[in-house]
Amino acid sequence: MQDTRNPHALQPEIDPAAALLFVINAAAGALELDAKRAVIEAALAAHGRKGELLICRPDELVRVATHAAAQAVARASAVIAVGGDGSLSTMAQAAHAAGCAMGVIPYGTFNYFARAHGIPTEPAAAVRHLLHAQPRPVQVGTINDRVFLVNASLGVYPELLQDREAYKARFGRSRWVAFIAGCSTLLRAQRRLRLHIEMGATVRDLHTLTLFIGNNRLQLQQFGAEPEDTVAGTPGDGSLAALMLRPIGTLSMIGLMLHGAMGRLGEAAGMESFEFTHMVVKPRLAPGRKEITVAFDGEVARMRVPIDIRVLDRPLYLLQATDPAGTANVPQAAA
Repeated sequence: MQDTRNPHALQPEIDPAAALLFVINAAAGALELDAKRAVIEAALAAHGRKGELLICRPDELVRVATHAAAQAVARASAVIAVGGDGSLSTMAQAAHAAGCAMGVIPYGTFNYFARAHGIPTEPAAAVRHLLHAQPRPVQVGTINDRVFLVNASLGVYPELLQDREAYKARFGRSRWVAFIAGCSTLLRAQRRLRLHIEMGATVRDLHTLTLFIGNNRLQLQQFGAEPEDTVAGTPGDGSLAALMLRPIGTLSMIGLMLHGAMGRLGEAAGMESFEFTHMVVKPRLAPGRKEITVAFDGEVARMRVPIDIRVLDRPLYLLQATDPAGTANVPQAAA
């Protein structure tokens, strides 16, 4: 596997005179969209850099991201994803396929990808950061060829995401709203997945409420669910982490939520975690069904089985600021 920590392997060239291509999802209201535009334009003017703002509707995002990535390659420039995890994931899919560099201005609820790679979560600071950044390789995973940056999942977790969006629409966007929505989903979780899992020579058949795949060590640490180190590298840098929740009763589920709230999910009854680099998942479905609901970086979709999940050999090139020694300015993982 290619060493994604090698900062010079196939690194895209960036022409400082070329305009950066900012892709902005217009799902937000007009006032918020104007605020994003003002932040970007002010930072570009202050640093004498050129940029093009590509504003699109949600249903146009894939097309605009693909076009922007192709233009970035042709101009020796970079694409900049402006938005939450879903927008970042769509832009990463296009940038990875085209082989161009990608920058991030995070506007999400948790911003795990940005935080894990030393990118400021305050938008103006994030723009200034990327104007002084260089492309650095970061690991991405795929689920049936769909790139994901932070996580992917089957089972109750996609249901949790759908419920969370409904709660946000009613009560607003905040981490407390997300937490309450998650508790509501878990307390009524009933559907069990029957999975056949293959990891090289290892084969398992099991029942679980959810299969959660993590590509972000920061998120796993906040859950308190980092798996035992059994594969070279760490989740997000050499391996992926799998978390599985066995079917449990209501009282045990309440205990699990309390462990999660305290950042000790790995200690909860019914939780299992391990590391891997490639996994094939074959859910047992009802006769005639060939698809299952999956989630990746906050987005929910239907995918055909079997589900193939792996670390990609080729990294994504992320714009990251460097320290005086020339290494990426990434925060140290918590002990």
